[in-house]
Parts: sequence; C-alpha cells; structure tokens
Amino acid sequence: MRIEVRVEIRPTESEAKVKRALMNLFDFDEIEVEEFKEIKFLVGKGKGAKCLSKLYEALRRQQILDAARQYLEKGRELTGVRFYLHKQAAYAGKVSFCSFEYSESPLGAIVVYVETSDPDAFIDWLTPRTIDGKPVGERKPPDP
Repeated sequence: MRIEVRVEIRPTESEAKVKRALMNLFDFDEIEVEEFKEIKFLVGKGKGAKCLSKLYEALRRQQILDAARQYLEKGRELTGVRFYLHKQAAYAGKVSFCSFEYSESPLGAIVVYVETSDPDAFIDWLTPRTIDGKPVGERKPPDP
C-alpha cells in the first residue's frame, strides 16, 4: 500500500501551517515541496499502515467511520482509493471529508491517493462497518 498526499500551498498561506495540517493526520516517509509553474504543492509520501495511523485513530476518536466509509467507497478506483480532506479541519487535527477538490474547502482540499491491489480490503480496514457506532469485524491492514 503506497500513499501520496498532495495539497496546494496558496500564496496567502504559511507553508509551515499547511505542513502541520498534513502532519496532524499522516506520518509520512518523506514530504517535499513541488512547484508547477507558479503553483506550490506540498507532497507527502509513505508506505503501509504506519503512514495512515493518525488518520485511522482520528476516524475512531471522532466516531465518523460510517460517513468516512461512504466517501472512500465513492473514491474507489481499480488500483486504489482517492479521497479529499478539508485543509482547515486537518490543521485543527480533525478529519472532515470533501466531495471534490475545490468545492467545500475554500483553500483547496488535501488530495489523498492510496494505491493498493485490493481497494475493498483497504476500505474495510480503515473504515470498518459499524453497529451502534462501534466497529465490527476490525481487519488487519492490507498490503503490508
């Protein structure tokens, strides 16, 4: 399982604060700034469940597994899962999903892509089904 997280750093934003937003929810192996024309992006990359451990715990702490599962299922692709997180919520250490990259997060969303050979197993691990808000059938992370 490979994870790539990309977020635009707007001219009015502090690079350090955007980095903090990412670090609140992810534990990357590497993080760097990329520039495309005049636009700067912060790109974090990692492998395995360790990279997603903060997100994993936050989803359970906030008790939003059912809602999160719906967003992940909508973002299922043949070789992975793509989803969007609200940048300002991430800065506050909270998980809030967006439907699209630019519609619900005025400063642009955090774009998360998880490459995995089994997107369904990934979704079941990160956001298991629940009964009365409690996870049932917790699984081991896919693609060690």
